[in-house]
Amino acid sequence: MFHLDPSYIGKVWPAFMWGVTVVAAIGCCMGFKEFVWFMSVGYGFAVMCIGAFHLIFGLINQCLTPATAVMSILFIIYGFRLGGYILMRELKNAAYKKTLESTGSTKAMPIPVSAMMWAYSMLMYTAQTSAVTYRIMNRSSDNLFAWFGIIIMALAILGESTADKQKSAAKKINPKRFCDTGLFKYVRCPNYFSEVLFWVGVTVSGIGAVQGSQWIIVLIALALITFVMYNSAQRLELRHEKTYGLDPEYQKYSDSVPLLFPFTKQYHSMKVYRD
Repeated sequence: MFHLDPSYIGKVWPAFMWGVTVVAAIGCCMGFKEFVWFMSVGYGFAVMCIGAFHLIFGLINQCLTPATAVMSILFIIYGFRLGGYILMRELKNAAYKKTLESTGSTKAMPIPVSAMMWAYSMLMYTAQTSAVTYRIMNRSSDNLFAWFGIIIMALAILGESTADKQKSAAKKINPKRFCDTGLFKYVRCPNYFSEVLFWVGVTVSGIGAVQGSQWIIVLIALALITFVMYNSAQRLELRHEKTYGLDPEYQKYSDSVPLLFPFTKQYHSMKVYRD
């Protein structure tokens, strides 16, 4: 069992962080079965496992505050919902699985490549959740930023869940049409935006708890997940252009509704050419 040590305060990756890294490694190891799962199903389950680890560690060491308890529970809810949703979609949705196969995402990778992705993933997920880890490690008391971050995290989970349900409902009505209802009226990738928003909430929750050089890890992780989500939105836009690009309704929709960030004029991630 790890023990809190005041000398760790201000250090970037002390023993406790390595404990979280091991937990993240266990959560995303399923990527060795399907390479894409390192960054999808394994991502969700790693965050879920980290949330559970925070709760157990905090309780054992009597350093769990109400705010860190709620944040840890939100990690569990977020990870279980995301990982479970993606897993069920890939196992039950033949059309989605075919799309993954067409992109080469399901292609088997050499063990060394998988090991490198595993190492990257476990470090990335440890860094993403580090604001809460540092709050526990530094024995920080709850403040307004902790609760403000919690509100943002909860809204993000609600937004992501709502977007997934709205898209599924729209596809049941018309599988061949793009979704432009509900949250999709305001942003074309509301689930990806909600993903970024969740980690913004985690970062905000660290204000007053994260100390010194620890912010390097927290902010790099936020920048990386934002880049990943932007890249995902970009790839989705390319697929939609291929599928719906000649549809005048889609052209009007994509030219007037922001791609990733609502209430902005960032409609496209690249110059789109249409014949």
